[in-house]
Amino acid sequence: MERFYKKSNPELKRTTLNWRIYDLVKKGIIERVGKGIFKIGENKFYKPNLDSKTKSVFKKILENFPYLEVCIWNISILNEFSQHISNNSLIIIEVEKEVSESVFLFLKEQNPNVFINPNSLTLEHYVFSAPNPIVIKNFLSESPVQKVSQYTTITIEKLLVDIYCDKDLFSYYQGRELQTIFRNAFEKYTVNTTKLLRYASRRGKKKQLNQTVIQIIGNKG
Repeated sequence: MERFYKKSNPELKRTTLNWRIYDLVKKGIIERVGKGIFKIGENKFYKPNLDSKTKSVFKKILENFPYLEVCIWNISILNEFSQHISNNSLIIIEVEKEVSESVFLFLKEQNPNVFINPNSLTLEHYVFSAPNPIVIKNFLSESPVQKVSQYTTITIEKLLVDIYCDKDLFSYYQGRELQTIFRNAFEKYTVNTTKLLRYASRRGKKKQLNQTVIQIIGNKG
């Protein structure tokens, strides 16, 4: 953006440039998708549609652990982006590591199909075949989450990073399906690449994910 304006007006002051960019964003002509990164169009923020069962589980957790930081979502929301529709209704809950065992035991009393940080074998032999399974994971600090109504859930950036990093948990959504999900997410919504890569860095996958995004988004065919 700066190079574009400087090319036609090399003497343009920084304050004037910032004001022009601000005005374009405010009018919806361009949108900010990262630090110093813009694209033409208006911001389209992603807000996942949580089903009633997921909301109910969230409420039960907060009733018993009122000061707990919880992020919850249902894997079924991936049907919006994927090519193949899945009937999987797996609920994913992220809580602080110190209380994950307590939350696990609490939910286990109501649903036998609750699993805590399952490995690949547990996922394959038990989780994926269980009715209405719930997976509890450790919440990573500074994860990009959002409030949708009263529920704390994922952002589009966290969604993309998690399905990329947690290949065992999201084995159904790898390969071509992963490419489809990324393309559809970037086309339908505003994805903040700075936030995306910052979270990927927290998960130790910044370089790999950045290369994957460039390959997928740069190749529409």
